[in-house]
Amino acid sequence: MPSNIQNARQNKCDVCLMDIEMPVKDGIEATKVFTDENLGKVLILTTFDDYDLVEKAMKNGAKGYLIKNHTPDELKQMIISIQNGVNVMDEQVFNKIVDIGIKPNDNFNRSNLTSRELEIIEAVAEGLSNKEIAAKLFLGEGTFNNYISNILDKEGLSHRTQLAVYYLTGKK
Repeated sequence: MPSNIQNARQNKCDVCLMDIEMPVKDGIEATKVFTDENLGKVLILTTFDDYDLVEKAMKNGAKGYLIKNHTPDELKQMIISIQNGVNVMDEQVFNKIVDIGIKPNDNFNRSNLTSRELEIIEAVAEGLSNKEIAAKLFLGEGTFNNYISNILDKEGLSHRTQLAVYYLTGKK
């Protein structure tokens, strides 16, 4: 039986659903091959929510990381998001990353951001709502919304989830 890598080399795909545990090569290693050979975008779909696995998968080029607990309709929406260039992360996995401590990925470019913008981005990555962030940083909600719009424009992103993923993974 051919491996998923051999299949992808013969039949290019848009998005590949990849598990971590596979018989020939683990999903983390296979993700690296998919990325290096441009065989398709990878969405990890697994039962493992270990931080180290998430980090390795994202560093190897995974565009999303989901735990196997989603309805078919939810999964379909996430596949469409990946295809459209939006990275996705399971809320359970995201919350674990937040619990470990929010820190930017080494590939996150902060050079064109002010210290206030960085505070806002970190709060977004912590999962706080707009209202919570505005209160935490003593900003009016309108002022906060202006900051978010400016940050998204600077970074070429369309919404705050992309901003949080970029901050945590270094990938847009």
